[in-house]
Amino acid sequence: SNRMVCREASHAGSWYTASGSQLNAQLEGWLSQAQSTAGPARAIIAPHAGYTYCGACAAHAYKQVDPSVTRRVFILGPSHHVPLSRCALSSAEVYRTPLYDLRIDQKVYADLWKTGMFERMSLQTDEDEHSIEMHLPYTAKAMESHKDEFSIVPVLVGALSESKEQEYGKLLSKYLADPSNLFIISSDFCHWGQRFRYTYYDESQGEIYRSIEHLDKTGMGIIEQLDPISFSNYLKKYHNTICGRHPIGVLLNAVAELKKSGIDMNFSFLNYAQSSQCRNWSDSSVSYAAGALVVH
Repeated sequence: SNRMVCREASHAGSWYTASGSQLNAQLEGWLSQAQSTAGPARAIIAPHAGYTYCGACAAHAYKQVDPSVTRRVFILGPSHHVPLSRCALSSAEVYRTPLYDLRIDQKVYADLWKTGMFERMSLQTDEDEHSIEMHLPYTAKAMESHKDEFSIVPVLVGALSESKEQEYGKLLSKYLADPSNLFIISSDFCHWGQRFRYTYYDESQGEIYRSIEHLDKTGMGIIEQLDPISFSNYLKKYHNTICGRHPIGVLLNAVAELKKSGIDMNFSFLNYAQSSQCRNWSDSSVSYAAGALVVH
């Protein structure tokens, strides 16, 4: 059959507006508030929560994207709903957004599939997951001036061991080395509160939300050093609930691989936000950070 398998924009109408014109205006508004200081980005880290919470923060990362050089957008998102010890590829060919449809790069998918390192996610798993979807409208918006000239490579990242993060990092490093590829790493930062079963609090920092910010910014500083081992050690020490820690680990390992061949890169965070300011044990919040990797 010649029918395209499409992944519907399953979170449109709840996590963000399903109206293309409204969505376009919102994204334009947020992007207009952000500066392009660290571009053109080869990779970005950006959040995947509802846009009312993190849309403004994410804009700081997307503002660094250069649509004139980008031909392929890899989107690495953590798996929230299905246990996964490896990485998985979509069974769809097209990802729908309220702006326009994005097509999956079947050539790269075939090459990744051949490695034997990937499984297939069902369409149901794909549509249940929000970690990749929340980047699709922003990708469509950032790339709109070249919308017929690029494809996407969505990868669902499981709960990888450190050695697996290294393997996937090595595998993807050759794609990261190519200036026509952009990597989007989907992650929120600290999920704090009893509902997340995480209540680390360093009283020397002042109010709870200040302690959370200090914890996150310590981790962000370590990510900026681009050293996967330091990041692993940070996670072991504080157990910070960074949901995209495995996609971040894969990126850091890909960067480490490229550094061996003398490629000079730097990563900088450009924005940080919290969904609310925790002051009491009954409060909860999720943190968001946006940053960009630049290759010199």
